[in-house]
Formats: sequence, C-alpha cells, structure tokens
Amino acid sequence: MKGLVSSILIIIVCFQKVYAQDSLEINQTQDSIVSKFNSEDKTHQLSYKKLIVPAALISYGVASLTIKDLKQLNFSTQYEISEHKPDHIRLDNYTQYAPGVLVYGLNALGVKGKHNFKERTIIYGTSLMITTAFILPLKHIIKEERPDFSNNLSFPSGHTAMAFASAQFMFREYKDTNFLLGISGYSFAVFTAAYRMLNNKHWLGDVVGGAGFGILSTELAYWLYPKINHFLGSKKEKNQTMIMPYYQNGNTGISLVKNF
Repeated sequence: MKGLVSSILIIIVCFQKVYAQDSLEINQTQDSIVSKFNSEDKTHQLSYKKLIVPAALISYGVASLTIKDLKQLNFSTQYEISEHKPDHIRLDNYTQYAPGVLVYGLNALGVKGKHNFKERTIIYGTSLMITTAFILPLKHIIKEERPDFSNNLSFPSGHTAMAFASAQFMFREYKDTNFLLGISGYSFAVFTAAYRMLNNKHWLGDVVGGAGFGILSTELAYWLYPKINHFLGSKKEKNQTMIMPYYQNGNTGISLVKNF
C-alpha cells in the first residue's frame, strides 16, 4: 500500500515539475512589455497538460468499481491494513485543509504567492465548491459500501478530494517562485489519503479517484477565476448610483445620477 501511495505521489510531483518547467520557459520568452493582464490570462488558461494527471486518477478510481483485478486490489490492500491493526486517528479531518491554510499563513509572513488575498480567496473558495459539487452527488449515485460497512457513501473520498484540491492550490500559488515549497502541500494530501484507508473508511480506488477530482477542481477554479472576477467587477463598475443635493438660482433639490 505504501508503495502504491508513494508511486502516485511521485507521478504527480514529476508531472508538476515538468509542467512548472514548461511554464517557466514560456514566461522567459515573453517580451518585457507584455502587460500584467496578459500574464495573468496565461496563468488561468486550461490546457490539456493540466488535465492528464486528474483524468488518469479519476479513470483509475472509476475502473476500480467494476474491473475485477482492481476490486481485488482494493480488498487485498484493506486486508493488509487490518492485519497491522493501526491506531485510528482523526487528523485527516484537519490535514485536508492544511495546504490551503499554509498558503494564507505564508502570505501573512511575507512569502507571497501568485495572487493577493481577495484573488486567492475567490479561487480557493471556488475550488472547494467545485469539489463538493463533484463528490456529494457521486457518493449518492454510486453508493459504494465503505470498508467498515458504516454506509454506502465510499466513492469517491471527500477528505482526499479536499486535501488534493488544497495541495494543488498551494502548488499553483508557489510553483513559479519556489517549486519545493509548492509541492510540499502534497505531503498533507497523501497523509490524508493514507489515513482514510488506515481508518477503514475508504478503499484504495476511492482515494485515488478523490485525488483526481480534487486536482481537477482546483484547475477548473483557476480557469474560472477571470470570469468570476469580471462578473464581480462589472457589478461594481457598471451599477453606480449617486444621490446629491443641489442649489441653483434659489431652487434646492436632490439629483440622482445612475450609471449602467
């Protein structure tokens, strides 16, 4: 089990390193007169490269629901875990959000990420909402029984999805300035995924699929951010109302000026 989880983490980190290097090369070739707006627009584009890892993880998770060999791997992994009788701890309830909290803490300490407080709050909030929109309906549609038989809401793992959404958020904020810092959030995500299995709450396929949905949610949040920001900004800019008193030639009154 440790080997499988470690392999998943290595694949994600290696792919993210290649992606970060590609982004750096593109940025270095840009002319110095390119505006900040255009640079940010590049940041929020959704390319196929960003979807490879989440698509692969989600595909594995879905396949584990029906393919015999993968289902057997789920059972054998849980059997191996049960043989060691690990202590059930609930740190996974908190580590799922640790990378996101770290981003805010690091910014408060002066380690600036790609976005300011308002921007990253919109992005992170959108990511968590998209994650929830993926996870909750799927749990009730698929109705996979948990390893501990507590209910039929096992696939996909919500804790793991939130953890990897948070880790991907941290990576996207710091990948261009400090790659090692950016990928450090994945350690919390892998810890969360591992302990969902150690606590006998999820199968291997559940956490792999959950990781994919989490990463995908954050990528979609970054893609949607310019559209959300434009919508919020247009509301403020276009709908302005001003009421002011006036006095002219002995006449007094109130004037109303409204911009649409």
